[in-house]
Amino acid sequence: ITGAGRGIGRATAIHLATHGMRLVLGARSEAEIAGVAGEIEAAGGEAVYRAIDVTRRADLDALVGLACERFGRLDVIINNAGIGPLARFDALKVDDWDAMIDVNLKGALYGIAAALPVFKRQDSGHVINVVSTAGLKIVPTMGVYAATKNALRTATEALRQEAGKNLRVTEISPGFIDTTFADA
Repeated sequence: ITGAGRGIGRATAIHLATHGMRLVLGARSEAEIAGVAGEIEAAGGEAVYRAIDVTRRADLDALVGLACERFGRLDVIINNAGIGPLARFDALKVDDWDAMIDVNLKGALYGIAAALPVFKRQDSGHVINVVSTAGLKIVPTMGVYAATKNALRTATEALRQEAGKNLRVTEISPGFIDTTFADA
């Protein structure tokens, strides 16, 4: 799970752990993911973690590698990491636009690129991409964020069509959730 230190990623990790899943957690903040892993282990679950930056392809390769080293396989990758510094276009926050493209779109593509060779070797796997309802209902200040989520939605659908019988591909489109995400 990328972006597993807080918000949807953290909640997903804790939920899956209660169902016996063994987890590999990635996020930028090592302290946050160490805390999530510790919480899971204290409750009797199993979790390992690695500090990663999804804008670096090698970090996603390392996260997938950790799953294979620790658990012998990778069953599911959840590309959840995302950012959303919102602003009107005329605010010209071009650096924020670049960051959203790098995290929200390229980060998920890097996760897919890291996982697909493993899934092919195993002849099974599941890619889950967290997109957003923001890509379905376009509103002011959310143009670039929505564009990154729609681009990921398109890539997810194309991957689903290409997947064949042994690769599952799912998109999840949450609406607004009470997390620290909006604090950006």
